[in-house]
Amino acid sequence: MGFPRSFLRLRAIVTALSLIALFWWISQGSRDFYLEQSPPISDGIKGSQDLTSHTGFWRQFEPLLMRYGPNCPSPKRLTNARTVGYKVTDPELRPEVLEMSMDDVTQMKNAHSGFVSSIASNPPKLHYIPGTRGLVSTAGGAYLPVLVISLRMLRRTGSTLPMEVFLANRDEYEEYICDEVLPSLNAKCLVLSEILDSVPNTKEIKKYQFKPFAMIFSSFEEILFLDADAFPIAKPEQLFVTEPFRSKKMVTWPDFWASSTSPIYYEISSQEVPPMELRQSTESGEVMISKKTHLRTLLLCTYYNFWGPTHYYPLFSQGAAGEGDKETFTTAATAVGEPFYQVSEPICAIGHGTKGGLAGSAMVQFDPADDYTLTQKGEWRIRGSSAPSPRAFFVHANFPKFNPATVFTKQSVNPAFNDDGSYTRAWTIPDEVINAFGSDVEKHFWEEIMWTGCELEDKFQSWKGQLGICDDVKKYWNAMFAAE
Repeated sequence: MGFPRSFLRLRAIVTALSLIALFWWISQGSRDFYLEQSPPISDGIKGSQDLTSHTGFWRQFEPLLMRYGPNCPSPKRLTNARTVGYKVTDPELRPEVLEMSMDDVTQMKNAHSGFVSSIASNPPKLHYIPGTRGLVSTAGGAYLPVLVISLRMLRRTGSTLPMEVFLANRDEYEEYICDEVLPSLNAKCLVLSEILDSVPNTKEIKKYQFKPFAMIFSSFEEILFLDADAFPIAKPEQLFVTEPFRSKKMVTWPDFWASSTSPIYYEISSQEVPPMELRQSTESGEVMISKKTHLRTLLLCTYYNFWGPTHYYPLFSQGAAGEGDKETFTTAATAVGEPFYQVSEPICAIGHGTKGGLAGSAMVQFDPADDYTLTQKGEWRIRGSSAPSPRAFFVHANFPKFNPATVFTKQSVNPAFNDDGSYTRAWTIPDEVINAFGSDVEKHFWEEIMWTGCELEDKFQSWKGQLGICDDVKKYWNAMFAAE
C-alpha cells in the first residue's frame, strides 16, 4: 500500500525547504562560529605563502619607517621622572624632564606628521588570514621554558586558540621545543629575522622592540598578545566575542603608575596634553587588537618602537618605571583616532609577606567584560564605586621569572622562600584576590613548572650543563603541595 499523494507532496516540500535552508546557511555562514573555531596554524612562515606576503609588506613598510625617521638628536634627559602611583583625585603634575631644541621638535613633528599622512593615504598591505583569531607571544632563550609553562596554563582553561611564538632569529629556534612540544599545544615557532632580513642593512631591532613586529607579522586577524610570563585563568575566547572588544577592537590593561609621557610628545604628535587623571599608564603584558580595524594604530605603534630606544621611549616615560614599548599602543591609537578600551580596574600585585612587606612576584589583571559592564553604568571602582570587583583574568608572573632553572636562586624577590629560608607559597596575599580565583591557581602553576622542569630538563638550550632542575622543583612541590 503506497503513501497518499498529499503526504508525498508534503514530504517533497519539506525536503526542498530543508535543502534551501541548508544551502543558505552554507552560503551565509556564521561569522561568530567561524571565528570561534579558528583553524589550526598553517605550516609556518618559512617557505610558505605567509613568508612571501610578510616580506612583501616589510619591503614596502621599512622604507617608510626610514623616510620619516626623527633625523635629530635624541631627547636629552635632565633627570629621571619620578615613578608615581596613579591617582584620580589630586594627581601629580605631568613631569617635564626632557630637553629638546625647537628645531629638533619641529623636525620630529614634521616626520611624525609625514608618517601618519602616508599610512592614512596609502598604507602598505598588511597580511593576515581573514576570520582568524589567535594568541601571539615573543620568546627565545631563557624565556622559552617560561613560555611553555604559561602555554600549559592557558590550555588548562580549555582554550583551543592557536598561538604563534616569535623568535628573534634562527639561533633561538630549538628544534625539539619548536617541532615537538609547542605543536602538541597548538602553537608554533616563527622566526622574525626571516622577514626582517629581506631588507638588507635594516636598522637593528632588539627584543624589547619586537612586540608590535610579532603582531604585524602574525597570521591572525584578531590577536591577543601575551608576554611569555603571562597566562589567563579563564578561556580567552570569550574576550573576542563580548564587549568591549566586540565594538572597540582594541583592549589594553593598566599599569600601577600615572602617565609620565612628556608634553613634548604631544607637541610632536599634534595633540592636546591630556589630564593626568584620564587613565593609568599601560602595562603591555596583555594587548588585544584587530589588524583589520586598527591597521594605522599598529603601523604607528611599530614606528614608535622602531625609533623607540633613541627617541620615543624617552618621550613616553622620561626614565620612569617600565620605560619601553608599553605606552606605544594607546598613544598610537589616540594619535590616529582609532578606538580602544583600557580596563579601569587597577592592576593588583600578589605575593607573600616578608619583614619588608609584600614580596610581590606577579600581577593580576581583570576581566574587561566585567569592567566594561560596570563603567557603562557609571560604576568606576577606581573613582570610589563600591561595586564588586571584576573577576581576575590574567596572571603576569613577571618578577622573578618562574623558570625552573632559576626560580630557587637567591634574588631580590624570592617567591618560594620565607625570610628565614624556609619554603613558602609564592602567592598568599592579598586574600580577597587570591580567594576569588575560584581554584588553586598557584598549585596548578607549580604543577606545570614541575612538568616542564622534569619532562624537559635536558631539552632547553639555556639549561645545558645545569643539574638538579627537576629535583629542586620536586623537593619544593613535596614540601608545599604533596600532602594536600
